[in-house]
Amino acid sequence: MTNSPDPAQPTDEPTAEATLVDPTTKYEVEIPVQSQPVPGLASEMVPPADHGETTYVGHGRLRGRRALITGGDSGIGRAVAIAYAREGADVAIGYLPEEQSDADEVAQLVRDAGRLCIQLPGDVGDEEVARSLVRDAVAGLGGLDVLVLNAARQRKVEKLEDLTSEQWAETMNVNVNAPFWMMQEALGHLQPGSSVIFTSSVQAYTPSPGLVDYAASRAAVNTMSKCLAQQLAPRGIRVNAVAPGPFWTALQVSGGQLPDALPTFGHKNPLGRPGQPVEMAGAYVYLASEEASYTTGNTLSVTGGAPTP
Repeated sequence: MTNSPDPAQPTDEPTAEATLVDPTTKYEVEIPVQSQPVPGLASEMVPPADHGETTYVGHGRLRGRRALITGGDSGIGRAVAIAYAREGADVAIGYLPEEQSDADEVAQLVRDAGRLCIQLPGDVGDEEVARSLVRDAVAGLGGLDVLVLNAARQRKVEKLEDLTSEQWAETMNVNVNAPFWMMQEALGHLQPGSSVIFTSSVQAYTPSPGLVDYAASRAAVNTMSKCLAQQLAPRGIRVNAVAPGPFWTALQVSGGQLPDALPTFGHKNPLGRPGQPVEMAGAYVYLASEEASYTTGNTLSVTGGAPTP
């Protein structure tokens, strides 16, 4: 019997065999009708999402890096925090105070990987909070090399007349304004070789009719990343975006989708299922790593086969 590698410890050892896995059946899960109050907790999702807690194995690709990840308590941000730690990075995670229990779990997983985790609760929809998050991350980590702008709000509203001005403003503050504020605050700390990664969405390209504010915000983020990539390239700072398709996260059970739609969530995609957050982690690792030194101004789509430009 052979021992499996500890997923919490980076390894440079090659695997003995590469086993092919059918992506259409890699995760066979049944999602029941359910809902949670905003912002939702990963710990209460049925079935639990795979953020890489027992599945992601690091290879030391981010040794010595210092990363700030917003929305790092659950979903894609949680998967990125786990992966970065197992790749050798120290991380700071931003999250809402209501998500403290999820954030504590992430912090423990990061520490189990032997890395530092700075926990930063606060609503980045508030400008001062967003800017102070960057300052506190820099102070806690001793600098900043990777900035992952991932926090988002998504609430599905079928009719335009039911989309309130309050929801529109909240969505834009968290999804568009916060990345602008945080980029501006972080810029003086990012050295040549640093990497900034925005989370966009397939919704930026093929928007759903009930996600007017969310889709518009993700298109704005996508465009912002491409503008900044050109502006910051002469400074040696790379800026990219990742565009996820339908992923099984706490965002979906707290208003991102209507409860009755959850059992078939992601089924229209060519791969026939929603993605699991751990399946996003590799994209963020690549864009933060030295392997992506010539990659900037790119949007890396991870959509389960849904076409994007």
